[in-house]
Amino acid sequence: MAMPQLRTVTLPVLPGARPRDSDLDLFGLTHPGKVRHENQDHFLLATLHRQLAVHGTSLPEASRLETRSERLATVMLVADGVGGGTAGGEASRIAAETVTRYATSTMQCLHFAAGGDERVLMESLHEAALQAHEAVRAESTVRLSGEQQGAGHQPMATTLTLAIAMWPWLYVLQVGDSRCYHFCGGELRQITRDQTVVQALVDAGVMTQHAAARSPFSNVLASSIGGEAMPVVSRLDIHERGCVVLLCSDGLTKHVADDEIAQQCDAMDSSEQLCRNLLDLALERGGIDNITILAGRALPSAGPVRA
Repeated sequence: MAMPQLRTVTLPVLPGARPRDSDLDLFGLTHPGKVRHENQDHFLLATLHRQLAVHGTSLPEASRLETRSERLATVMLVADGVGGGTAGGEASRIAAETVTRYATSTMQCLHFAAGGDERVLMESLHEAALQAHEAVRAESTVRLSGEQQGAGHQPMATTLTLAIAMWPWLYVLQVGDSRCYHFCGGELRQITRDQTVVQALVDAGVMTQHAAARSPFSNVLASSIGGEAMPVVSRLDIHERGCVVLLCSDGLTKHVADDEIAQQCDAMDSSEQLCRNLLDLALERGGIDNITILAGRALPSAGPVRA
């Protein structure tokens, strides 16, 4: 198996206790935009726990034994489908379901295994992306054959950005140009790198970032689930309370600049309010694509969220 591309992002951190479930401020939304009739984005926002589920017992009041125990991880995922008709939406759904099943199974196994190796998790995230890639391609092949062929086959592909918080680390899996940001100390950093043809030209020094922003090919993917998948796995230290992790599809970033995202993060009252404000900005400016936004943070230990 090919080794994942590992990028460690080092930020200044403060020591702190592991956030409890009640400390988490999480929210996500998706919107078709103002132009497209179908929403081909999918998202997932979840927490993973060990859980005791009683299936049979002679004990009275057995329901009192069923508990949701310590949180193992927080999962945030955005998949932006590519393809006409229902193809893009199906691709993003298949990728999201496949990668979530694979990744959460790995996290549970690592939790119960003594001395679980972080490298195993990062390699497993890389493998999860490849599993999702194969699942989308298999469905695309089915659509191309038999009854689907006469109906006109549409290519199936999707972006995939998955962020898994296992305190004190955030692991980010990236395929495509949906994004993961981290806002902390008044500074917004894009943790992922857009896997587009234009960004590759910028990285190679062939095109300036200014020219890239105006290129008609700025959204042509160089890497996608179902196309040519080149997963990248990054790790980020998230000790510090109050910092924001934000995932979004390019339906947001086509209309809202990074400095505006930073301003909204700096002024946020809650993750829900942040997501809704960013959505409103994108819609006011045309909303030409599907828009998906997820935000999460551990509330500062000193005092509640602002009212």
